[in-house]
Formats: sequence, C-alpha cells, structure tokens
Amino acid sequence: MAPAKLLAFAAGLAALAASTAPAQAGIYSDDMAKCLVRSTTPADRASPVKWMFSAMALHPDVKSMARVEPAQREGLDRNTANLIVRLMTETCRSETQQALTLEGPQTVQQSFQVLGQVAARELFSNPDVMAGVGNLGKYVDPARFKGMAMPAAPQNPR
Repeated sequence: MAPAKLLAFAAGLAALAASTAPAQAGIYSDDMAKCLVRSTTPADRASPVKWMFSAMALHPDVKSMARVEPAQREGLDRNTANLIVRLMTETCRSETQQALTLEGPQTVQQSFQVLGQVAARELFSNPDVMAGVGNLGKYVDPARFKGMAMPAAPQNPR
C-alpha cells in the first residue's frame, strides 16, 4: 500500500476505532499498538478525536449542529497526519516495519484501532461527557424491557 494511502487509511481507522469491535491482532500488531499508546500523550490522543469530530461535522445529518472553520479543519488534518507519520516512521518505526512485514497492512488498522479506543475512553471519562451521556437515561423506560430475555447470572457451583 502506498504511504499516502496507508496514512489516510490509518487516520480514518483511528477515527473510527472507538465505534468498532476489537480486531484480532497478531503479536506484531499488538507490539505496534502498545508502542502507539505508550508513545502518545493525552494531548496526542486528542488530536485524532478532534479530527474525527471535524470530519463527522461534514455529514449532512449533523452539519447544522457543529461548525468547524476551514482553517481549523486544515489544522486538524495537518496535526493528525503529522502525528500518524511521526508514530509510524519515527517513534514506532521498528514495530511498524515488523508488523507490516510479518502480518501485512491490516496491522495498521488493528494498531490504530487500539489507539483510537484508548483515546475514546479518555474522552468519555470526562465528567461533562459522562453527564451528557447519562442524560440519555432520562428517556429510557425500563418497563419497556420487562420480560425480555436477559442473560442468566452465573450460578455459583456448590
């Protein structure tokens, strides 16, 4: 895969990682993912989250809810691209090379999914975000779920 395509692919996957199920990773993509997480600060991890938000704000269904100025979007694009390039070609270069060589290009997706999941956990651990998420519960009627099959609680063998 060409470097530009790999970068765009990684950026997109980092952005979507928070909403995807964990991928099956090999030991080399695991090593790459660990390096990505270990080598980023909370501010670094916020960069792809901000980028994802700015990209989602382009969708017609949410465009009227958030305005991202073109200069802001360009800065977010640049910052996130620089972060991904730095991580893959400098900070985690050997882990990236091993993962790509021994497990293939999908390792980039798998490794950046892990980084995206860590970033999303940090985002959602903010008290203001948690309060906003909790507001959803005001509109859920628990009685509507009564009688639905629920997983049985594990039984304690005697």
